[in-house]
Parts: sequence; C-alpha cells; structure tokens
Amino acid sequence: MVAGVGGSVETAGDFASLVACIEGSPVVASKLAATALAAIRAGVITGEGPTTTGRIHFSRSIDAADTAMIHRILMAGAAAPVTRPEADALFDIHEAALERADGGAFDDLFAKAIAHHVLAEAGRRVPARTTALSSETVLDDWAALDGGAIEGEVAAWLKTRLHRKRRNDGPLAALAVLVGAAASWGVSITAAVDLAA
Repeated sequence: MVAGVGGSVETAGDFASLVACIEGSPVVASKLAATALAAIRAGVITGEGPTTTGRIHFSRSIDAADTAMIHRILMAGAAAPVTRPEADALFDIHEAALERADGGAFDDLFAKAIAHHVLAEAGRRVPARTTALSSETVLDDWAALDGGAIEGEVAAWLKTRLHRKRRNDGPLAALAVLVGAAASWGVSITAAVDLAA
C-alpha cells in the first residue's frame, strides 16, 4: 500500500512515493492525485509538512516549488481531462493560499485546469493536459466557447465553487467569463471582470 492511499502523507518520503505512484500509473489515478494535492494544500496552510521539507515556506502562501509540484502531479494525467477530485483539490488550494509567491504561475495553472475539467465534462473537446496546462499555452487558444455557455451539472458545480471562494480575483472572474458561466447566471461580463478589481 502506498502512503497517502487511505491514510495520511506523514513524511517527505511518503509524499515522494505517492507522486512516483501517480506518475507510474497507466491511467489517471484521480484519488491519488487528489491525496497528493491535499498534502500540498496542508503545507500551504501551515508552511510545514512533507511538501515543504528543506525550504522556508510561509503559511497561507503558495510558492514556485508548490506550483511546480502541482503541475507535475497534473501532468501525470497526460491526455485525460482533469478530473473532479483534482479540480476540487485545486479549488481548495486556491482558497487556502492567501498569498502568491510564484509570479502568477499557480493562478495560470489553476484557471487552465478548471477550464479543462469543465469543458471536458460539458462534452467539449479539450487538448491533452501537456498542451492545455503548459505555461506556454494561452487559455483562450483552446478554451473557446464555440458551443455557447456551459450548462447542467458541471455548471452548477462551478457556480458553487466560484461562490465559495474566500476572495475575488482575476483567475476566477476570467474563468467564469471564459466558460460562459457569468452569462448563464445572469451576470454581465463587465460585472464578472469587476470581481477582479
């Protein structure tokens, strides 16, 4: 049994083993990925723990090393769409990290991963994670709304997650506009973009 599966990630070795298991899996292991992302969230909240070993980490802050590890975990999914457990874990990290010390890299990755999940769940074609989540790829290049606003269960999920946020900021406002959620909820694009102010 891998540490973190059905239990907690207690040491840096446990975390490294969990990430190796995720990367070695031939299919998306969304529960394992969510467990690893939850361990990163715990480190973001406290500034301590197995994901922060060997570096100075301030509580309630996400840094470049955190973002790089999140990216690595998500890339293990290769061509598969970002899963709901992964998307929920990313929202949890976003809500926990009150400060950013990564030059905006997490916010970029977060918006792309959530858009990837939402569009795929809505039946839209999405590129492989390696393309969609790359820092070199612009979100608007692949996440166009040629089929109109997103509706149904995934729109309800996104609306709930967006309303649960502890702060209003650009990535979430841009995401709401991008997936057409703002329009389907009766919110103007201007009002959604104003959330970023």
